[in-house]
Amino acid sequence: MNNSYGLELKPPVKKEKVKEVEKELGVIFPKDYVEFITYSNGAEGNIGENHVIIWSIEDIVELNDAYGVQDFAKELILFGTDGGDTAFAFDTRTNEKQIVTVPFICIDLDEITTCSNTFNGFLKHLLNS
Repeated sequence: MNNSYGLELKPPVKKEKVKEVEKELGVIFPKDYVEFITYSNGAEGNIGENHVIIWSIEDIVELNDAYGVQDFAKELILFGTDGGDTAFAFDTRTNEKQIVTVPFICIDLDEITTCSNTFNGFLKHLLNS
């Protein structure tokens, strides 16, 4: 996998762990996200002008619980943050699992901004925004 984004990559995770989390959350992650997370189980750094923290697969369930996502927007699965007040999430209302941003202060479907239909497209969106 090409790390042309300037992210600090983490050690890989086995695909079986990703499958466990998918089962626990009742979701199938996008293929390009699974490719990324099995190559680097989380990452942090700057993409263009944007700071990015992509959580490890093990942290996704715990952090979604901690932020009360099920209570406010159960259709979202948070997977990272900009290190500030914005979360990155998969919107599970469609088969495409669009990647969206949502403010932490108001995790609400009315507050999402769609970035891309793919994880790679999301990274390119950050690079160009």
